[in-house]
Amino acid sequence: MNVLRNLLPLIGRVLFALIFITAAPRHFTTEGTSHAAELGIPFASLLVPISGILAIAGGLSVATGFHARFGALASILFLVPVTFGMHRFWNLHDPAQQHIQSAMFAKNIAMLGAAICLAYNGSGPFSLRG
Repeated sequence: MNVLRNLLPLIGRVLFALIFITAAPRHFTTEGTSHAAELGIPFASLLVPISGILAIAGGLSVATGFHARFGALASILFLVPVTFGMHRFWNLHDPAQQHIQSAMFAKNIAMLGAAICLAYNGSGPFSLRG
């Protein structure tokens, strides 16, 4: 039971980090930049790739536990502007789109809470501490 308890932070870190690592490549595409620009994100061609770098760096850092507190801070720096810039459900009139963006907003707020916990508590066992 003790081994499982020690594995739980690793499993949680990896699951948390996967969304950042898998979503980041789109931040380096014309499609990703265009989507952000259509939503009114200023300087999308600059800010979207920067957010991709934050997502990859934060995700890998958290997953491996290498400087995980800094990785969690990178995730926070990613989540705050993306959440409030890309998922503005309160501005939408289409109920289906409003529902989708509301769910995405809530997911990001929950992830923000997890990132804050990681920034405070660190990586836990089974990490490449730095």
